Amino acid sequence: MIIKTAVVEILAEKALLNTTDVKLDFSIQDLGLDSLGIVEAIFSLEERFNIDIDLNFNNMESSDFDISSVNQIIKSVEKIVKKKNGRS
Repeated sequence: MIIKTAVVEILAEKALLNTTDVKLDFSIQDLGLDSLGIVEAIFSLEERFNIDIDLNFNNMESSDFDISSVNQIIKSVEKIVKKKNGRS
């Protein structure tokens, strides 16, 4: 399964949406995720890809993990997975 598909599936599940309803330009707010939903989605992403996501909700600007849109979440996960697998 490619990363994009898995990320969309996880976000759709947490937002109680169909995967076809999730658009790449959607923000977290567009998905309807509250703070608990965001945390649950992050935990699910970490578990699914066996990665650690460094995300400080008190200082989002200092984080390398971008949750501004579905597409940015996908790119952030891809970056972490590549780094984990020794590819830059």
